[in-house]
Amino acid sequence: MTSAPFARKLAALESRGRLRQLSPRAGRDFASNDYLGLAGDPIIAQAVADAVARGVPLGSGGSRLLRGNAPEHEGLEAKAAAFFRTQAALFLANGYAANLALFSTLPQRGDLVVADELIHASVHDGIRLGKAAALFARHNDPQSFVDLIAGWRAEGGKGRIWIAVETLYSMDGDMAPLADLTRIAAQHDAMLLLDEAHGTGVFGPGGRGLSAGLDGLHNVVTLHTCGKAMGAEGALICGPRVIIDYLVNRARAFIFSTAPSPLMAVAAAAALDRIEGAGDLRDRLATLRQDAAEEICARFGLPPPRSQILPIVLGEDDKAMAAAAALQEAGFDVRGIRPPTVPPGTSRLRISLTLNIGRADVAALGRELRRILP
Repeated sequence: MTSAPFARKLAALESRGRLRQLSPRAGRDFASNDYLGLAGDPIIAQAVADAVARGVPLGSGGSRLLRGNAPEHEGLEAKAAAFFRTQAALFLANGYAANLALFSTLPQRGDLVVADELIHASVHDGIRLGKAAALFARHNDPQSFVDLIAGWRAEGGKGRIWIAVETLYSMDGDMAPLADLTRIAAQHDAMLLLDEAHGTGVFGPGGRGLSAGLDGLHNVVTLHTCGKAMGAEGALICGPRVIIDYLVNRARAFIFSTAPSPLMAVAAAAALDRIEGAGDLRDRLATLRQDAAEEICARFGLPPPRSQILPIVLGEDDKAMAAAAALQEAGFDVRGIRPPTVPPGTSRLRISLTLNIGRADVAALGRELRRILP
């Protein structure tokens, strides 16, 4: 097999301005998902150091169903179930693997997944691996969910409905209408699958996310990633015990994966403690949102950000990438986002507010944006 076909495909991506390349970390952090600045937190680091000192191994040695199931994994899952107020939790390597497990396993043949059209790529991939039909609702439009369900039923659909959304969308920074979706799920005896990747740690009492108060419902499954505001790595699926047990028995993304490091389970457990008591950090992040509203949004006619994610949609790929390059040259790590991550014609700068920067940095970014953007 020659490499020529791959080279041609890469050349085509480059000609369209969509060739991806890895780049080192540089400049002030307006790009990461380390919203509370906990990735380098000394308390979490000390918990891991203490675990190493008492002999907790780096590697798990196998899948959880073989010899890879460590006390640290089970301890984290028990702690997460109590923290998120659900019957049970399951720890996986990352959010992508967790969504792959959820959507390839839980919806059954004859069921219907109704997902928001802007839901994460990992959900699309999980659906493709599963047996259920899928329809995609207009973004954050409850009536669209209702109409799709009604249309499917009218055409003879008999199975269970699975409603899937992100509670906070990673590229738009807006929030799902959870109250409406909870009501719709109740009316249609549907399951709610809620991806809290960008909400955990930042929103809700004790950082339990935007779905706090829903986690314990019999028809709700939540996904909390540990690699964003929690500053660690991995993902926690939380829900009814029967759902978690079914995933352990049937989810190939869990069964056939080497278990995450026991040390990362220690880090995630320590991170739960940190976010629970991190009201001061959430207050600081809220202050940065207000600063961004004044220094950036007001100057460009944008609405104030509702979350720590602020998109500036520029439209064309080249325009977004050129703006990102100019900001990086000026010392601001802001990334340009292009299709297929976002819909065509909506290429953008994704500004992420984290506690790795301060109020002066937000003001400086605002000045630089006014310099480089018309």
